[in-house]
Amino acid sequence: MIKNKSGVWGEIYTARYLRDSGYKIITSNYSCRFGEIDLIAQKDGVLCFVEVKTRDKDSLSRPADAVDENKQSRITATAENFIVFSGIQSDMRFDVSEVLLDDNMKVTDLNYIENAF
Repeated sequence: MIKNKSGVWGEIYTARYLRDSGYKIITSNYSCRFGEIDLIAQKDGVLCFVEVKTRDKDSLSRPADAVDENKQSRITATAENFIVFSGIQSDMRFDVSEVLLDDNMKVTDLNYIENAF
């Protein structure tokens, strides 16, 4: 599986899941000098910073395991940067979306973890 292509599909499937669940997508692939956030969405007054991790369905580890302390720190700093420059005043949380794909880029599982860190 081509890594970049699978990551894009994971983000597309996660964005669709969020919209179907009543979230408003604010932006995708927000980046600054601290890092990147895959999706920023809002629902019920809560701003959600979403890290999407996409893996092959036969992967031996959970996708969320890749969101280690270093990655969490970069996401948090990037989120703070977004808050400053967007001016959005809101409660916030950090979520992780685990997307498992088969060889045809079809989702076999999507596990959305609210308040992942």
